[in-house]
Amino acid sequence: MNRRVVVTGVGLITSLGHDAPTTWEKLLAGENGIRRISSFDPSDLDVQIAGEVQEFDPTPRIDFKQARRMDRFAQFALWTAKEAVCNSGIDFGKENPERCGVLVGTGMGGVIVWEAEHQKFLKRGPKRVSPFLIPMMIPDMASGLISIEYGIRGPNFCTVSACASGAHAVGTSFELIKQGKADVIIAGGTEAALTRFSVAGFSNMRAISRRNDEPERASRPFDADRDGFVIAEGSGILVLEELEHASKRGAEVYAELAGFGLSGDAFHMTAPDPEAKGPQLAIRMAIEEARLNREDVDYINAHGTSTELNDQMETRAIRGVFGSHSDKLWVSSSKSMLGHLLGGAGGAEAVITVLSIRDGKVHPTRNLEKPGEGCDLDYVPKQTREKEIKLALSNSFGFGGHNVTLAFKKFEG
Repeated sequence: MNRRVVVTGVGLITSLGHDAPTTWEKLLAGENGIRRISSFDPSDLDVQIAGEVQEFDPTPRIDFKQARRMDRFAQFALWTAKEAVCNSGIDFGKENPERCGVLVGTGMGGVIVWEAEHQKFLKRGPKRVSPFLIPMMIPDMASGLISIEYGIRGPNFCTVSACASGAHAVGTSFELIKQGKADVIIAGGTEAALTRFSVAGFSNMRAISRRNDEPERASRPFDADRDGFVIAEGSGILVLEELEHASKRGAEVYAELAGFGLSGDAFHMTAPDPEAKGPQLAIRMAIEEARLNREDVDYINAHGTSTELNDQMETRAIRGVFGSHSDKLWVSSSKSMLGHLLGGAGGAEAVITVLSIRDGKVHPTRNLEKPGEGCDLDYVPKQTREKEIKLALSNSFGFGGHNVTLAFKKFEG
């Protein structure tokens, strides 16, 4: 069965904007969305900065009563799904609901409501806990709510694999469509884990940047002066369709999703394998499934977290797969401007990779002033570049040793 899968719609909400066009325009301009946290007072925390979605009001797209019964991570997912569906022009009322699906990944689920209700439990007793706690908290609810919104009865579940969650959702959706188990799937990732509790946890791991006085300079992937990633929130959603299905309804195609690689490190709970065996396997698998050569790859949207171990490992993985072609690749990190969306990163960065192919533009890696030890690729520092991009990869790696590579190519009919 040779079923091809294409992207016909995209949606984004990030620290740079509430939709895909705004985020994309600001990325190309090199703007930075990292600021001091405003949703709560971070003054007593060691880390006080994040890639926060500013001034978000879900009610223009989500009913007020419904929105009150949703954690922020689920609001983000439904918000971006509606953008992607509108963008694709698909009318699910005219589709066979059993041939459509929803897969949205998240790393942490409804931690905002969990933390708030736990405090209520401790201070006011068990009877004061909201009856909506469980449905608001569980990670699969983003997918569930989107399926309810559109009456979709096909594949419907959530992938949870830390920072690879969104990419796993996109890749698994690709495979389900290829296998003939669905014709259309809304896929991506979402996260809203900006709470005092979670920030303290990441901070105590020494995983996130403490550059509180210079938030816009805090996320600096591959730079010698980096001191950790910057936690962020947001969502990225794609509408994936089987090519013939999309063609019959005259849909605009952004790019083709041609390959999906996935692997495990089997190394450590949080640290990546320094030999990069797992990421190399995922990259090779994605390229092979796309039936293209390594030399065909033009651009890699890197996982690029701004941590020493990850940046060195990813560079080593790229060199291990591409050899001498590595020096011809353009590699950039969206996290340098958005921060790290955790489970939402893979979905958002997949959207950004698709837009790079569509427009022939690669956004820069912000704050890269002096490459760190072991970081010797062309990371597109300083400003956006332009060229035709025929094949691009998006890497996502997560705690637990989860590795995903998505291979997108320019659609040529």
